[in-house]
Amino acid sequence: MDIYWEPVWLTLKLAGFTTVILLVLGTPIAWWLARSNHWIRQPVAAIVALPLVLPPTVLGFYLLVLMGPKGIVGQLTEQLGLGLLPFTFEGLVIASVIYSLPFTVQPLQNAFGSINQQFLEVASTLRASPRDRFFSIVLPLARPGFLTAGVLTFAHTIGEFGVVLMIGGNIPGETKVLSVAIYDHVESLEYTQAHWLAAGMVVFSFVVLVTLYSLNGRLQSGLVK
Repeated sequence: MDIYWEPVWLTLKLAGFTTVILLVLGTPIAWWLARSNHWIRQPVAAIVALPLVLPPTVLGFYLLVLMGPKGIVGQLTEQLGLGLLPFTFEGLVIASVIYSLPFTVQPLQNAFGSINQQFLEVASTLRASPRDRFFSIVLPLARPGFLTAGVLTFAHTIGEFGVVLMIGGNIPGETKVLSVAIYDHVESLEYTQAHWLAAGMVVFSFVVLVTLYSLNGRLQSGLVK
């Protein structure tokens, strides 16, 4: 059974780390994109959305070059005594954070952009600090956006293939995630094993989407009331 559960556990671990990191890093980026009128906003938005249009292998290749022994990031990590990141779990996390960035930022940006500015202005007249306004007004109103961002990021990370294969390779227990395990079974003509893993991903994806739509509907109804 380890042949099934090892890549499943590794994939869930990767998705969990990626989701938490992106919710922390993506929130200020999304807030700035939703509120800024600076000319650099469009180029930043384009960079954030780039993983949506780039083939995963292209992104994975350049990350591999950057984090390799001759890359800027690779030389830095070696100087810091951290070693090289390719073909490690840490390298997978970094690659997944970059590749899943738009799935966190864009839902949050839409949620922040839909908040009525008058709510913040009224709170400001009541001497609420920017921090108070964000935590007491923005975050509660943006709950559907955070839910969507978290679920989509988690689910998207679980389904990654090209980027994780380029950066992580196929090391059992270290970088062999679920999508790579399915590919490995198919390549070895082990269709029964591939079927069980693939069917599990289909069921998981369906449950995630149904849950997301259901919870978002309830949150939206609660906000309207």
